[in-house]
Amino acid sequence: MRRQDLLPRLASYLSSMELTVFCLIVLMILTVACTLAQVSLGIHQAVEQYVRSFFVWWRPEGLPFALPIFPGGGLAGGLLVLNLGMVQFRRLEVSWRKAGLWIIHFGMALLFIGEFATAFLQVESHLTIEEGQTMNYSVDPRRMELAVIDATDGDADDVRSIPTSMLKERTEISDASLPFALRVQSYYENAELRMRGSDDPPSMATAGVGTGVLARPAPRPLGEELDIPAALIEPVARDGRSYGVFLVSPNLGAPQEFVHEGRRWLISLRPKRYYMPFSLTLKDFKHDVYPGTQIPKNFSSLVRLLDPRSQDDRDVLIYMNSPLRHGGLTFYQASFGKDNTLSVLQVVRNPSWTLPYISCALVAIGLLWHFGLMLRRTLGGLS
Repeated sequence: MRRQDLLPRLASYLSSMELTVFCLIVLMILTVACTLAQVSLGIHQAVEQYVRSFFVWWRPEGLPFALPIFPGGGLAGGLLVLNLGMVQFRRLEVSWRKAGLWIIHFGMALLFIGEFATAFLQVESHLTIEEGQTMNYSVDPRRMELAVIDATDGDADDVRSIPTSMLKERTEISDASLPFALRVQSYYENAELRMRGSDDPPSMATAGVGTGVLARPAPRPLGEELDIPAALIEPVARDGRSYGVFLVSPNLGAPQEFVHEGRRWLISLRPKRYYMPFSLTLKDFKHDVYPGTQIPKNFSSLVRLLDPRSQDDRDVLIYMNSPLRHGGLTFYQASFGKDNTLSVLQVVRNPSWTLPYISCALVAIGLLWHFGLMLRRTLGGLS
C-alpha cells in the first residue's frame, strides 16, 4: 500500500464511529473490572492498574516480566480524545447550525483531558491534628522519603528529603547540601521487622537501635494495607570515615542519630511530607450522631488559619461537603479519633480541579444549543 493511500485511510479510521464505539466499550469494561478489583487490590491500586495506565499488565507465574493483555484507561481515553478531535475537524461543518455539536465535542474532550491532568498533577495527603495543635504540613502515607535532618538548632530543623526511587538503586547518594554521603546497603519495599533472637543471624545494622532488630523482605500487601519499607543506610564522611550502618523504617518510631563535625544529624524513613506556607490550628472538633444510635450525622473541625504572606488570620469551619480552599489546597473533613479530640483532614492539590465543571457546563450548553435549534426548526415547520 502506498504512503499517500495509508494516511487518508488512517485519518478515516481515527474519525470513524467504529473507533468511538470501541473506546466506549473498552472504558465500560475497565470500569467494571476496576470496581471488581477493588475488593482485592484496594481503590488506589485498582485505579492505577486499570484506569490510569496505558495497558493492563499480567505477570505469568515463572516469567520475570509482565505482559500487556488489555488496553488501559489512558490508552482508551487518549484514543477517544483523538477520535473526537478528528471527527470535529473532518466531518463537522463550521456553521451556527452545528455550533452545538462543536461545543459538545469540546466539552467531552476537555473531560478526558481533565482526567489526564488529574492523574499527573493531583497530590493527595492527610493532615492529622489534635485539638490545640498547630500544623504546617501534611503527609502522604503511600509515599515514603528518606529525611536527613540537621537538628543541631533546637528551634527549627533543616530537612533534606530524598525520594525512595534513589534508595531502590542502592547506590551512593551525594548532594552538595550534605556534608557527607549516604551509602544504601539494602532497601526493602515491604519489610518484616522483629526483635532479634539468639538463633538469628547478626544484624546488618551496626549502629542505632537497628542492631537489635531483624529486618527481612516481605510480600507486598494487597488491598488498602500499606507497605512498611525499610533501608540500611551508611553515612560516610568525605574523608571516607563511616558512622556505621543504620536501619531506618517507619515502624521503628524514631529517627536514627549521629554526630558529624559537631552537628547533630537525624535520618528517618517516613511518610512524605508536604510543607505549607501557612498553618492550621485545631480549636474544636465535633462529632454528632443521630439520637439513640452511633450512626455519624456530622463531624466538623473548627480551625484557625494563619497565613503570614497574606496576613490572613481567621477561623474556618470544615465539615462534610464544605471544605476549606486556600493556597491552592483543598481541605476535606475525612476522619477523626482519640475520643473526638483528633481530626483527620484530606488535603488535595489539584490545579485542574475546575476542568470537569467547565466540561459539564460546555456539554450542557452544547445540548441546549443543538436541541434548541432543532426544536425551533420543528416548530417553524409545523407553523
